[in-house]
Amino acid sequence: MEITQPETSAVDELTDCWVELAVDQQRYGSRLLGEENRSAVAETIAQHIVTDGLLVAREDGELLGFVMYKTAAGRYIQDKQTGVIVNLYVRPASRNEGVGSSLLAAAEVELAAAGVDSITLEVLAANDDARRFYRRHEYEPHRVELAKPTENDTHSKGGH
Repeated sequence: MEITQPETSAVDELTDCWVELAVDQQRYGSRLLGEENRSAVAETIAQHIVTDGLLVAREDGELLGFVMYKTAAGRYIQDKQTGVIVNLYVRPASRNEGVGSSLLAAAEVELAAAGVDSITLEVLAANDDARRFYRRHEYEPHRVELAKPTENDTHSKGGH
């Protein structure tokens, strides 16, 4: 297996892979749609390639997975420089073979070289396998997002 930075010619292949990720994550409650976001994702992938924020794992030319990452550049000044793992995806046929660990480690090295003090990522609460994976790599909860569905019944909202 080889971890490399892809060329922009790989955008379509990586976009297909991202669509697989989005569809896969819906079973854990993700609200992201796959095909409907193809165009926006292709642009994001191209940007990450150009800014050296994307790595791929390949074996014999076959795409096994990818990791997208960046340094956090928000509007507010923070006391530490933070890196963000935006997406990490390993195709199902290549899981449990060290691909995800290799991609994550490579992204961590790149982010550390960019001067970050800590690395954050998001994982869906219902995705026990992903949460276990990240715990094994020493990621701990830092922030918790809470969600609540709204009521669509006007009687329950306004008492009318």
